[in-house]
Amino acid sequence: MKILVVDDEELLVKGLKFNLENEGYDVDVCYDGQTAVDMARAGGYNLILLDLMMPKLDGLAACMKIREFSTVPIIMLTAKGEDTDKLIGFEYGADDYITKPFNILELKARVRALLRRTNLQGGPDPAGRLTRGRITIDTERRSAEVDGKPVELTVKEFDLVELLMRTPGKVYSRENLLDMVWGYDYQGDIRTVDVHIRRLREKLERNPAEPECIITKWGVGYYFSE
Repeated sequence: MKILVVDDEELLVKGLKFNLENEGYDVDVCYDGQTAVDMARAGGYNLILLDLMMPKLDGLAACMKIREFSTVPIIMLTAKGEDTDKLIGFEYGADDYITKPFNILELKARVRALLRRTNLQGGPDPAGRLTRGRITIDTERRSAEVDGKPVELTVKEFDLVELLMRTPGKVYSRENLLDMVWGYDYQGDIRTVDVHIRRLREKLERNPAEPECIITKWGVGYYFSE
């Protein structure tokens, strides 16, 4: 997935780029609002991190211009923390808002949460349904089917299979899955992931002992078959 980071503080941009790339994202950067609009118009971004106070064109104006041609998710970055400023940002089309100085873990969690709420490449159809092989999930009703027959999933089982189905072929470590599904502040045992994967296989696979969909990458983690 591709993210555009826009801020006139070059040191901050460097840090954000480093941290997001470590999460597996493809990151472009720029340092003013007008360039951000031009780059967004070229397309291809799954999310934009947009600073409020910038030269040439501020973040609010840039956000408004981007909204004229794109629905790409936008998180506003700002030193201002007043509720009125946040409301103005939302009015201009921002999807989320984080106040500087921020914890990088919180920012990454916001990015993941927002990306999961949007239609990614290979995501659901307009009705919210996502199908991979024999398995179909409805992201609005949070329901699942195998070969057209309903399957009951717990909240975390659904969140886990939805994440894997949205990005077939992408291998997630157990730590990644704990972070993205349970939250970065989760203090439980990492084997929680293995338990949920086993339960999903029992519910979704023809033969859980020889899974065709939810595959183990030995020594790394899990992925959904392409």
